[in-house]
Amino acid sequence: MKNKFTILGCGSSLGSPWITNYSAKLKKNAKNIRTRCCAHIQKGDLSILIDTSPDIKHQFLSNNIKSLDAIIYTHEHADQTVGIFEMRPFYWKNKKKIPVYGSSRTIKSLESKYTFCFSPRHGYKPIMKANIIKNSFKIRKKNHKLNIESFDVMHGMIKATGYLFDKIAYISDCNGISNKVSKKLMNLDFLIIDCLRKDKHPSHFNYEDAINFIRLVKPKKAILTNLHVDLDYFELKKKLPKNIIPAYDGLNFNF
Repeated sequence: MKNKFTILGCGSSLGSPWITNYSAKLKKNAKNIRTRCCAHIQKGDLSILIDTSPDIKHQFLSNNIKSLDAIIYTHEHADQTVGIFEMRPFYWKNKKKIPVYGSSRTIKSLESKYTFCFSPRHGYKPIMKANIIKNSFKIRKKNHKLNIESFDVMHGMIKATGYLFDKIAYISDCNGISNKVSKKLMNLDFLIIDCLRKDKHPSHFNYEDAINFIRLVKPKKAILTNLHVDLDYFELKKKLPKNIIPAYDGLNFNF
């Protein structure tokens, strides 16, 4: 089995179109229909999910993902977490708790908001085991393992977590990245980076911020994610250099 990284969702917190069917001036095309941000890593038999978006059931079924071994969280906001309830069938299938990884802040928030997932409640058994991450950690399954390095990025009033998997970095939500972290991200094979909208935003990179950061760290390939309704896939594709592409739901690459 090939190692594969999949962008399950690349939309901003409301996706596109919105529930009101508003999609600004996005062209009517499948690549502009965006569910909320999350991603999946398949390394051999090891299946790892990054965030549980509100659209996670649709995302798993659309991408034919049938197994799950662990979940990694970037932060505690609703568009990254509320799909957590959909994970119960994997607890039944695996016959054991699903390991969940995140920063101390994120884990505390998950345990508070979704108590039933982590502690016995009203006769229901907990389905997840919380793990507070250090700088680096490993996830294993039989003969396969994934080495992961975590790092803090600014996301408005909080610190979110970015992740480095060998030469792949995933940073879905940020408005600031320190010089120390930037040095770790130099010359990657793939950089998936927040690019919310055209205008400045207090808690996200906008288009200009994302492009400037990509120029700084010089990845072989960069993928723009967390795209708002003012960023059309085809307009972006026309003006971006060849090594930078806008994400779309289901975009994947082998590593």
